[in-house]
Amino acid sequence: MNDVNELLNEAIKETANLKEEEIFLVKELFKGYEWNRIPRSERILLGTLFLHHINKGTTSIKAIQKTTSGQQKYQITKSKGV
Repeated sequence: MNDVNELLNEAIKETANLKEEEIFLVKELFKGYEWNRIPRSERILLGTLFLHHINKGTTSIKAIQKTTSGQQKYQITKSKGV
């Protein structure tokens, strides 16, 4: 399986395909079978790294709330973020 940093880069690139104001979860940036093949510990780490990336303030993505299962929801703001 891919290195977690490679997965992070893939997720960041995929956000360019989202529209302004669109709400998403990190897992939605991957095909279902790809996400399921990532070990749980790496998925958790990927989520943490993605949140850290957007909190740096260099993207037009913001964390908005968590789902009932504890997954962080994000929203595209102004223009597409990478």
